Amino acid sequence: TAGPTLLLWGLTTGSPWLNSGVTAITALMTKSDLDAGGTYVEEHGEEEYVKLVACYSICVGVASIAMACLGVGRIVGYVPKPVKIGFKWGCSFGVVLSALPAGLLTFGSGTLKSIVATQPELQDWIAGLTTTVPVANGASSTLKLLYILSKPELLDTTAIFIFLSTTVFIMNRSRVLPSWVPPASEVLIATAAATFYSSQSHYAGGIVGGIPPMEGGIAIGPLSLPLELLNPTELMQVPLIAHFGGILNLLLSATLFASLNFLSLINIAAIFETENSIPYSSTRELFAQGISCLGAGAVGSAPVSGSLSRSLISRMTGTTSKLSCIVTALAWMTMMPYMSIMSSTPRAALSGIIMSAVIKGVAFPRDL
Repeated sequence: TAGPTLLLWGLTTGSPWLNSGVTAITALMTKSDLDAGGTYVEEHGEEEYVKLVACYSICVGVASIAMACLGVGRIVGYVPKPVKIGFKWGCSFGVVLSALPAGLLTFGSGTLKSIVATQPELQDWIAGLTTTVPVANGASSTLKLLYILSKPELLDTTAIFIFLSTTVFIMNRSRVLPSWVPPASEVLIATAAATFYSSQSHYAGGIVGGIPPMEGGIAIGPLSLPLELLNPTELMQVPLIAHFGGILNLLLSATLFASLNFLSLINIAAIFETENSIPYSSTRELFAQGISCLGAGAVGSAPVSGSLSRSLISRMTGTTSKLSCIVTALAWMTMMPYMSIMSSTPRAALSGIIMSAVIKGVAFPRDL
């Protein structure tokens, strides 16, 4: 489902680096809005839940487009600069927090959850923190990270080696690779090396794993794209309005969702404007968000937003136009049947790629 939404994003965004996707924040907000207690899936099944999510994505897309047409995006210009700077650094730090578990622990976030479940003291600290400050999700993640760092016996040395090797290699591209090597080659080399090591050593840690085959698809000439468009008639029968208790509640929820998504998106655009003098149109990016969310609904995806990690990696690899989004999207859709080659890639290496793109901005912020 990521390919079509990114394709629509690339066709409508005005930035050469902005990338979209279902981020951790949008996934959590979708779960909170639609199935916080997990009862909907239990009562109606996963297939019906996908339809519910798709309808909600369409509503968020419509809200985003309506806000863009009404000029709501221009309000961003009135946000104080210190707020923008703090929000930018906070989002970057959040990416670091999300990337570190895969680079330090055997199975990344899965291992972290297991550790938390077996440590009553840590659970008490987290409970006290979230009770005192209910919105302190980042603080609780920081607390978990500090805890595992204080317990070296919990760390996985192999994962750390892969993670640090990948990060250092990519960040020192100019020192380890000849100048004639094309941009982004360091990412491909690091990924290929980690995958080869994993497959040959039978690495026991977290890996990408097998990609399940998809039945059917859309045939375009000789190509068969692994896509499935949801039936509009079936989507119209989804009880989304009843689920929210009325049309006004649904509109309010979708508008708030679109607004929070937009703040995250504009934060990324502001990074590129501040650090690279790349201007952006808030109205255009809000419209791009809406179009992409409509596409997400068509393929059964949660609402999408700007992805900081993907966008920073796009900048790091030297892309120069939004064509990179389009090419990436087409590659995802056409090469999916052949992506089993990545099944042995360690998640620690992928975490290292993300870390190499954000760590400088976190450790040495320009404007903070």
